[in-house]
Amino acid sequence: MKNYVLAHDLGTTGNKATLYDRDGALIASSFFAYGTCYDQVGWAEQNPQDWWQAVCDSTRALLKSVPGLRADEIGCIVFSGQMMGCVPLDKHAHPLRNAIIWADQRAVEQERWLAERVAPEEVYRITGHRLSASYSLPKMLWLRDHQPDLYRQTYKFVHAKDAMVARLTGRFVTEPSDGSSMNLYDLEQGAWSSRIIDAANLNPDQLPDIARSIDVVGELLPDAAEEVGLKAGTPVVIGGGDGACAAVGAGVVAEGAAYNYIGSSSWIALTSAKPIYDPDQKTFTFGHIIPDRFMPTGTMQAAGASYQWTRDNLAPMEAKAAEELGISAYEIINLGAEKSPVGANGLIYLPYLMGERSPRWNPRARGAFVGLTIRHTRRDMVRAVLEGITFNLRVILDCFRKQGAQIDAMRVIGGGARGRFWNRIMADIYGMPVHRMSILEEATSMGAAVAGGVGVGIYKDFSIIAQMNHIAETIQPDPAAQAQYDRIYPIFEATYTALLPIYDQIAELNAR
Repeated sequence: MKNYVLAHDLGTTGNKATLYDRDGALIASSFFAYGTCYDQVGWAEQNPQDWWQAVCDSTRALLKSVPGLRADEIGCIVFSGQMMGCVPLDKHAHPLRNAIIWADQRAVEQERWLAERVAPEEVYRITGHRLSASYSLPKMLWLRDHQPDLYRQTYKFVHAKDAMVARLTGRFVTEPSDGSSMNLYDLEQGAWSSRIIDAANLNPDQLPDIARSIDVVGELLPDAAEEVGLKAGTPVVIGGGDGACAAVGAGVVAEGAAYNYIGSSSWIALTSAKPIYDPDQKTFTFGHIIPDRFMPTGTMQAAGASYQWTRDNLAPMEAKAAEELGISAYEIINLGAEKSPVGANGLIYLPYLMGERSPRWNPRARGAFVGLTIRHTRRDMVRAVLEGITFNLRVILDCFRKQGAQIDAMRVIGGGARGRFWNRIMADIYGMPVHRMSILEEATSMGAAVAGGVGVGIYKDFSIIAQMNHIAETIQPDPAAQAQYDRIYPIFEATYTALLPIYDQIAELNAR
């Protein structure tokens, strides 16, 4: 009896293997870390062999941790993985060099070169994404320009999870969520864009086939099975990119639902029947792991990172006390911040510690406290940070609303979603109920597991997620606080706009 789904989540810091049963219950998990190389400024690479070793080690550790579990009880293997990468493989699915991962920004010149051959507005309309060095296509072009011999030797360019699937099955496949993170995928046609392929002078034979995220794309090969510790012939389901898998893990499987991931970065995403194209290109749209669905998204750079900066620089004593007490420093910090009134006594925080992606798309943007007076306290500053992050996320949310998206409530996942105080600020600023999910940090692997289970018939459909990850608490907006935030929100927007020339002057000063 095939009773279990084995899901792998190939993240930036390591691979997590998780095992789910037929009822959707998490049985066990295992994590193995790997490193990232930053050889030059703006570069970020990982060794795919490290991914493979982590997949093998985590699988074996997982099987060992469940007494009586047999390898032939695994119904399928499925993957979630980091997106927007570039992994060149040979015909035997072996990597020809390190992978250029999502965080790498080296391909700026290739982005500019491509923008001269196909209008950025056209790229956005075809792919749902801005033309950017962050995506796979400019990274591929960088290899063509700087390592031409290796580029010609490449059989297929794939993503992290696709590289592992190729190693397991011999099949070179991707799917809509990762395909749409390449600047190459025609969202509405569900195929590689011939317009962009021609403009970039690419060989389309070097691109992987496109399957659905729930498709069984191959079976575990004997040699790979021996390495990974599973039975040869085990079905392998392709799965999806980590953002789309997290959407399913958060229960965002139907229109009207949205989720907010709060980690070091943060994003808001929703499920829709059609892509959402923002006139100002503030947001973008991925393919979903749910067939014939899309995932409009907006991602900011420094959400939890701003919160962490606040903890480290404004509350070191609280952090030390929390460590001694064995509790989260944020619990102590929030107790103080709750005593600051809505609006932090007129203090505005701009959360641009690392520049900004969506909604600003401004690498020169910088963080700031505006309105600081001698009467402000540290409590006000902490509250202003949480409010500023959430105002910035509301800009993303409003982009979706302006384009007609109907969003009834906001589900929250990620480590930053643990704080009820922040959940309350979100509800008041977003003007809608906030649903804190029961499982906050396993949502990505859970979403992949659902795709795998649906693919092999262990789960009937994506509705299984309702019993796997339920709503732990609903926080309703307070009408008075919501009204106050509605008055502050335009000031937040005006503050960013007023500082635009200052950001440029600072950048010019630092360039000298």
